[in-house]
Amino acid sequence: MKFTPLNETCYYFDAVVNIGYVHHGDQGMLIDAGIDDSIMRKVLKELKANELPITHLFITHAHADHYGGAHFLQKKHDITTIAGKFESAILQHPTIEPLYLFQGNDPLPELHNKFLEGKPIQVDRVIGEGEHTIDGFTFTAHLLPGHSYHQLAMQIDNILFAGDSYFSEAQLEKHKIPYITDADLTLESLLRLLSIDCDGAVPGHGTFEKDFNQTVEKNIACHEEIMGWLVKYITNAKAGVTHETMVSDMCAHFAVENSMLSSWLLYRTAVTAYAVGLIKRGKIDHYMERNIWKFRNIQSQPN
Repeated sequence: MKFTPLNETCYYFDAVVNIGYVHHGDQGMLIDAGIDDSIMRKVLKELKANELPITHLFITHAHADHYGGAHFLQKKHDITTIAGKFESAILQHPTIEPLYLFQGNDPLPELHNKFLEGKPIQVDRVIGEGEHTIDGFTFTAHLLPGHSYHQLAMQIDNILFAGDSYFSEAQLEKHKIPYITDADLTLESLLRLLSIDCDGAVPGHGTFEKDFNQTVEKNIACHEEIMGWLVKYITNAKAGVTHETMVSDMCAHFAVENSMLSSWLLYRTAVTAYAVGLIKRGKIDHYMERNIWKFRNIQSQPN
């Protein structure tokens, strides 16, 4: 974990999951909190070594790898925690995440793990998109859904802390099918990122780039490629394809192996997100047959 300055007030902890930091006088704000207590201990040790304050925390979205260290932080420091609406509900009730991934059924014990469910935290300020001034910090919250329902990126002192609104090229190659909840909203958010004027961006996973548009474009190309494959796959399935088969075949095509239920649930959500995007575009249709959810090309519907 490397503590990297970006300008006179903005820094970030360059790690597997990045954590931002903004320093204004006697106030300091962390942006996201890492996955667990050990990460937060390292962050606090670094801030103390540099005599930097910690008074605020902003959570971009309620995925455990971005807020798992917040419980420890709140135990050690009296801070003001800020998050978006909807995401704040999950932060205060983290079981919601394994619950929704498990289709509303009570999650099996193996789904209560630190990768899907952090410890509950207190949220002091619930915000929406737009301009905000909270104590000594003035910033713009950009609503960028698609990876998480109400993900908010923070633009402050002309640096964009982008959360998981886009991924580094290495992350795209690693995961092959990026985790998203809606392909259409994801692409809309990526296009919006291209219009944001700032001095550079920190993604949730990857490194700071002054010119991050090329990386955003690679994200767009990645999603379009996956959707292109999926529409051809469904078109070739003349009798339609079941949801379960679609998930299995798409993971196989992109060389994704799921040996654990938790990872399979994440990929199932992502595959479904691309199907939802194609339905919204009018490229495919979905229907029920003998109590099975199926998909077909829009032109193969019966008259």
